Amino acid sequence: MSNVSPSLVIEDLLKDFGPVPALDGRMVRVLHGISLTAHAGTVTTLLGSNGAGKSTTLGCAQGLLKTNGGSVRLLGEDPFGASPALRSRVGVMLQDGGLPPSLRPIPLLEHVASMYERPADINSLIERLGINEFSTTSIRRLSGGQKQRVALAAALAGNPEVIFLDEPSAGLDPQSRQVVFDLIGELREAGLCIVLTTHLMEDAQRLSDYVYIIDDGRNVAQGTVAELTAHAANESPAQAVTFSATAAMALPVLPEHLQLIESKPGHYRFDGVRSAADLAALTGWWSSEGILPNSLTMQPRTLEDVFLEIADKGNHAN
Repeated sequence: MSNVSPSLVIEDLLKDFGPVPALDGRMVRVLHGISLTAHAGTVTTLLGSNGAGKSTTLGCAQGLLKTNGGSVRLLGEDPFGASPALRSRVGVMLQDGGLPPSLRPIPLLEHVASMYERPADINSLIERLGINEFSTTSIRRLSGGQKQRVALAAALAGNPEVIFLDEPSAGLDPQSRQVVFDLIGELREAGLCIVLTTHLMEDAQRLSDYVYIIDDGRNVAQGTVAELTAHAANESPAQAVTFSATAAMALPVLPEHLQLIESKPGHYRFDGVRSAADLAALTGWWSSEGILPNSLTMQPRTLEDVFLEIADKGNHAN
């Protein structure tokens, strides 16, 4: 991806938690050899379901958690017990904010900025993120989305080279999300290394340069969005349709390579549509049964499709 040394390198990361009373005081391993690399000027995203190990991985990468094996190099150093010099080059936005509840946003951000030798233009961040709109309200009384905006500004206050964003768009209204997306794009253009987690597949697909999908503390897939969503050479984009469950029960015998997948109640997808003849077989069925789909699209695979496929394989493996 780049001839420049990566900003973050994680290799075979192991992390245990415990002791757990319910398991007779034994430790529980939550990360089983996670590896990832993140570069300057890119957005690297960790995807995974709740409990997959995303936040724990970020905690180790930031030096907030001590590892039980493997290695972490952040800007060339081990981040655990790192020097103030390294910490001044890194910004962290935690999912729960970690903000002092009694303070108001602007005094807090001004205080955070004063701790750095070369801080960002904090007034510009305040204006850009619309923090002036609720500047007289204490942190404890802010909405979740407002706290997210303050937490993002605090993470950027030190003008970092690497920034970790844990669910940066959580709780934001559409307009605020767009502001955050634009800001992330500008930070990438400015050469920052951005490492984020999100459970919102649409956000990940829109923002990411490189994606790591983890499950049960393990790497299960990685690549650019284009690589992860690519079709096999003999497949066209998926055929997505919406119709009633009753209609689905009338499914006739179709070519074996056509697979009907129910993504959610009443929403179906046909995988394996490769030719006009396949499409004719589907529309012929609808015509004979008097079925008029609520929607019909030809679309490429998405990160959500990939994620659900991986989750389905994991469920079958269990």
